Amino acid sequence: MLLARAGFDVTVVEIAPARRTGGYAIDFSGPAHLTVLDRMGLLPDLRARATGGRTSRFVDETGRTLFTLPPEFTGGDLELPRAELSELLHDRGSTVEYRYGDTITALHQTAGSVRVSFRDAPDQSFDLVIGADGMHSVVRGLAFAPEEECVTYLGYQVAGWDLPNAWDLKGEIHLHNRPGTLAGLSAAARNPARADAYALFADPSPHVGRADRHRRLEQVYAGQGWEVPTMLAAFPEATDVYFDQVARVAVPTWSTGRIALLGDAACGATLSGTGTGLAVVAAYVLARELTRTPDHAQAFARYEQIIRPYAARTQGGSSPAELLAPAGRLRLRLRDLILGNRVGRALALRAGGKAAPGPDLDDQ
Repeated sequence: MLLARAGFDVTVVEIAPARRTGGYAIDFSGPAHLTVLDRMGLLPDLRARATGGRTSRFVDETGRTLFTLPPEFTGGDLELPRAELSELLHDRGSTVEYRYGDTITALHQTAGSVRVSFRDAPDQSFDLVIGADGMHSVVRGLAFAPEEECVTYLGYQVAGWDLPNAWDLKGEIHLHNRPGTLAGLSAAARNPARADAYALFADPSPHVGRADRHRRLEQVYAGQGWEVPTMLAAFPEATDVYFDQVARVAVPTWSTGRIALLGDAACGATLSGTGTGLAVVAAYVLARELTRTPDHAQAFARYEQIIRPYAARTQGGSSPAELLAPAGRLRLRLRDLILGNRVGRALALRAGGKAAPGPDLDDQ
């Protein structure tokens, strides 16, 4: 959007067949996120679409409440469905060319361009290529390093899918644990007739094939009570499924020649709660630097110099998976004891509620 406004001819290649209308809530936290959204002219519209945070209610196998956590424990300063941000960015980028249902298969750099091969479309040359294609980035694999050298698995899988709201769920998120697992249910943000199911579980294997997802969930959650059997039974009919490993991304350099990485492709961290906000801030800085100088190498270097320390701060610490789904009965009991206590909740909220200090957005 920002590059298109500055006069760049922008082409977005997306492997999905169309812009996704589902997805779960995203959070923006701290001055850096909100400042960039404001400068992009998005903040008023995003505030109008915000859903607000939700109380998290942890329950036992019978549905009895163990403890609750306030909305600010998991939410940020601004929470809204991912699809709302996607729609707004799409509408504001009116001159952007969107190519859905295709993907890049090869990249060949020359002194003056990057020759891009696609799975379906003919080859085409571009001045620059930005890999903003997620934790399992195709661009990163083609131009930088294999995934196994960049992505560190943190021992958990996370899944989400949609299903009918058979429980008349309202504004809360209902969560149930067994050692090493978390199962959750909440009403869909914009469609109360639908619900969102969540699963987070410890798993020694980082790779779960698409055809094996339902089987893996049934294996891990076998015998678990509460609403888990109903959730799992709905998985094969879900229309909006997310299933991925909990991992962190580290790439030694974010650019090579005329190709650069952005967002999760460069510095992703599953469940960090900051991924979208970090990506938006990084995209703003990258676009700003590219409009300031005709030298793309200088722009890429400045972008990385500004954003990498900020990204490192947001990636730091232990994975939230260890708090949400403690592996082992003793760890789970200790977690429940701490979060079920008013003082413990306050201390945990204070520790986790501080946004990482942002970059200098007025850097010259």
